[in-house]
Amino acid sequence: MSNTEPSPTTAPDGIAEVEASTPAPEHSQPQVLVITGMSGAGRSRAAAVLEDLDWYVVDNLPPMMLVPLVDLMAKGSSIERVAVVVDVRGRHFFPELDKVLAHMTEAGVAYRILFLDASDEVLVRRFEQVRRPHPLQGDGRILDGIAEERSVVATLAERADLRIDTSELSVHDLAREIRAWLAHDATEVLRINVISFGFKYGIPLDADHVVDVRFLANPYWITELRHLTGRDQPVRDYVLARPGAVEFVDRYVDALAPVLAGYLNEEKRYVTIAVGCTGGKHRSVAMSDAIAERLRARGQLVSVSARDLGRE
Repeated sequence: MSNTEPSPTTAPDGIAEVEASTPAPEHSQPQVLVITGMSGAGRSRAAAVLEDLDWYVVDNLPPMMLVPLVDLMAKGSSIERVAVVVDVRGRHFFPELDKVLAHMTEAGVAYRILFLDASDEVLVRRFEQVRRPHPLQGDGRILDGIAEERSVVATLAERADLRIDTSELSVHDLAREIRAWLAHDATEVLRINVISFGFKYGIPLDADHVVDVRFLANPYWITELRHLTGRDQPVRDYVLARPGAVEFVDRYVDALAPVLAGYLNEEKRYVTIAVGCTGGKHRSVAMSDAIAERLRARGQLVSVSARDLGRE
């Protein structure tokens, strides 16, 4: 090859210029929520609420371990919202929280503090109900542990972005207060699982609603359809063409509307609708898909599964 002959290209001309002019993908600003407060005041319930809102939740994390996690988030990790339960269970690690909060401020990471509290009387009663000692009780009484904890977390209580007294709150009331506080970035989501099954194999144990579609003619008795399932279009068309099938789906989904809204109001975030026929192969599968389609059309988050498909 001649020395003047250009070397073979391995990429089209102009790639360098395109790469230089193409902006890097933007990452959302990481959010950190520190859940702290008095032991027995509801931190575990608060963490569960955040998990339902799709936050990444870490319980009883030593404060210094939050630094690499926050740094990872700032570098573009898929984790964008993290809630960390930090409290006196961390023992001698707990005082490091002030340094960690200062680090996040210097790094430009936005954080908020949720502080949960309750009266001494209520805290004592809660510890007695679960028959567990206070983490700082030692050889003393529960009240001694509570008093020491109040002195340790006093500064955090003053710095809190939200302080909730749970003395008179039910677990549902606490969840509502947290959701209301986070309303600007929280989405009310009910996760619905529609599962088909065969009555001959038993009703799913986790079913909240059981729908019996054996009132429809069984495709099993149609020679051309017997070997197919409710996922196949010929079976689906046959089932939905039966008298009352589409009307049932429409009316059932209409009837579910106030029920699903009530579940959200009562802090129930997951619901399972079990749709059954004899063997769980034809009618229940087709009707499950039809119900799921109607629910999705109304903005619901729905997954579909067929428990007994393939058992015959």
